[in-house]
Amino acid sequence: MATYHIDATDQKILSFLVKNARMPFLEIARECGVSGAAIHQRVKKLEQNGVITGSRLLVKPQTLGLNICAFISISLSEPAKYQEVVSSLKKIPEIVECHFVTGKYAILCKVYCFDNDHLMEILLTTIQKIPFIQATETMISLDEPIERQVWVNDEKSTRR
Repeated sequence: MATYHIDATDQKILSFLVKNARMPFLEIARECGVSGAAIHQRVKKLEQNGVITGSRLLVKPQTLGLNICAFISISLSEPAKYQEVVSSLKKIPEIVECHFVTGKYAILCKVYCFDNDHLMEILLTTIQKIPFIQATETMISLDEPIERQVWVNDEKSTRR
């Protein structure tokens, strides 16, 4: 996929939308010094070029009783079966992220569970039963002091 080059105004628009996807376009327009129609056109162009892939509502897992956040590293007995394993992992609703990673393990998953018993059940009766999963290692998150979307360079940022 070709890289779409964004200008300073696009960067400002993205920085506002990443912080608050529900921010009214007219408010963004005022902040950027352009018309509301220009914001609509720019956002549409950012969507068409794959820069913006959607917006979502964020729910705090703890408010739903999901008090355990864990990261599960998975090693495979046959690395060529990666896609097959991922297809099985997609069927587990507790898994909210899945990454193909470098290092000792091939896959890193983020899961939310109600409690340690729920986590153990997911590990023993679901994840570890998937063919070609050789081993798992689980880390429980004790705190999430930083929670944000991708960093967007805007004129207030000091790094390039």
